[in-house]
Amino acid sequence: MKKKLPQWIAVLCGSGLILATGCSSMKTPATASVEVSKAAVENATTAGGTEFAPIEMNSAREKMAQANKAMANKDYKLANDLAIQAQADAKLAQSKADSTKAQTAATALQDDIRVLREELNRNNASK
Repeated sequence: MKKKLPQWIAVLCGSGLILATGCSSMKTPATASVEVSKAAVENATTAGGTEFAPIEMNSAREKMAQANKAMANKDYKLANDLAIQAQADAKLAQSKADSTKAQTAATALQDDIRVLREELNRNNASK
């Protein structure tokens, strides 16, 4: 019986070490995810996400606030999940903003081409 006691102590210590390592390592990915998502929200804002995709931007900001709160509460799994969702919402907002800007530029370009064709037709008709 005395020989088994040190084995149990070793097993318990090893398990405790694994749990402690697992819990502390979760903080690092959560911290990284929150920082990456924060940058994604800032990029989407700069790209015009607030103007062209307000619903997605609001969702991204709300999830970032919740992720920050989860980090403060040391709920790293929830913080990581929310940060990933916020990043997805921010990227969608940025994509919508970029798409809307590209569509506006394409429409303006088509209008310019139409005006040039009309000018060419008038010039050719007057000759």
